[in-house]
Amino acid sequence: MAITLAEAKVGMRNHIDEQVIDTFRRDSLLLGLLTFDDSLSPGSAGSTLVYGYQRLVTPSTAAVRTINNEYTPNEAKRQEFTTSPMIFGGAFQLDRVIIDTSGMVDELDYQLQQKIKAAVNYFHYVAINGQAASSGAGYVNGTFDGLKKMVSGTSTDIASTVSLTNASELADNSDAFLDELDAFLAELNGADILMMNSKMLSRVRSAARRAGYYSRTEDAFGRPVENYNGIALMDAGKYYNGSAEVDCVATSAATASAEGKTDIYAVKLGLDAFHGISVDGSKMIHTYLPDLKTSGAVKTGEVEMIAGVVLKNTRCAGRLKDIKITPKTS
Repeated sequence: MAITLAEAKVGMRNHIDEQVIDTFRRDSLLLGLLTFDDSLSPGSAGSTLVYGYQRLVTPSTAAVRTINNEYTPNEAKRQEFTTSPMIFGGAFQLDRVIIDTSGMVDELDYQLQQKIKAAVNYFHYVAINGQAASSGAGYVNGTFDGLKKMVSGTSTDIASTVSLTNASELADNSDAFLDELDAFLAELNGADILMMNSKMLSRVRSAARRAGYYSRTEDAFGRPVENYNGIALMDAGKYYNGSAEVDCVATSAATASAEGKTDIYAVKLGLDAFHGISVDGSKMIHTYLPDLKTSGAVKTGEVEMIAGVVLKNTRCAGRLKDIKITPKTS
């Protein structure tokens, strides 16, 4: 069954969970647009959640034949994959006196909203950098495969040759960059979202404005959504890892011999393209708030979501990588 977060909200019996789902949607363009296959359930022996699917890696071809000659056989090739969603979120604790005496700023609601923001940012981080089956630097190991892992080495993993490290280069190279971006998009079976970090987004915005390809629309909450030639632009944001905030789409460090480089990820959304996976929609997101009528001075609240992403067609996601956006160090 396919379901969006907006549709999952309809089945919620708890009004708090409904509000939490709206906050997830409001804080994430990706989560707001993503369709989830919510068919996952544990095995009869209580095993972990596993989602199996087939990814189209080589499409079928068509050709012309002449009289008395056969077509050269050619088959579409698929590859089997399995993945699991991650159970993520977090807990917070407050003394019941703080909860009871908080004034204009409801401390319980404040901590809840901040925990949702943290969960959204972590989902973005893993959806880009996650890796399930192996380990390696630059990945979030032991999660599910993110876009960086999915598209690495494919025909839609394309290196940039344009430099945008300063205002002068941006002015001089805007047309060349947009030509490169359009050529990259032409390799895909369409795109619904372009995901990048804030520095890269500012350069795409500037180049698109110069060429007349920039526009703004509104989402379901009345917030502006930036678009490049009809494709939504998304700042993937920053993830706080406990000690520092890091971009979900990283920029490499500039050195004396190399510029700092970053990437743009493109996805086509749909159950035959790039989509989410989860359990029954009514159980996808849960909020656990403390009962102030029971004993115990320190109260615990939790927010939890069960979700992952999969790619059914390699031509429905791609990366324009190694875009130079930071000048070399002197």
